[in-house]
This record gives sequence, C-alpha cells and structure tokens, in this order.
Amino acid sequence: MIARVVVVPRPQVADPQGITVARALAQLGFAEVRSVRVGKYLELELDGPPQDADRRIEEMCRKLLANPVIEDYHFSLEEATTQR
Repeated sequence: MIARVVVVPRPQVADPQGITVARALAQLGFAEVRSVRVGKYLELELDGPPQDADRRIEEMCRKLLANPVIEDYHFSLEEATTQR
C-alpha cells in the first residue's frame, strides 16, 4: 500500500516561504500567480492489512507528520503496483 500525504500551512497561518516564492514568480513575469502556500509531500510504503491503512495514516499525521495547530493535511491510499 502506498500513502501519499500533503501537508500545508493553514490559511490563517503566515507562510513566509510561500510569500517569497510568490514574489519571485512575479519578478519572473508570472503575474497571474495570486498566492503560494509551501508545504510538504510525503510518500509512505506500508506493510500490513489494507483495512487498517486509513486509520494508521490518520494517526501518523496527527502524531508526527503534521502539526495540527498550524497545518492541514490530506492523504490518498493506493495499492502498490511494483516493488521498490
């Protein structure tokens, strides 16, 4: 099972990296960019029963992968198609 997790700052939390990227894009001529939020992407390969994966990933996000006070997250699960 593969879990893909995306963690981003909550909308009400300042995002200095996002502001810096947005300004740089504007300076490079990409005026259509209104704002940028910089987060992190994690890909986890899981062993164990698939029926527990959703609950376990949720627990991992709450305990370590995201700071629930300042970050939001979402994830998707899919069957692994190839061995790494």
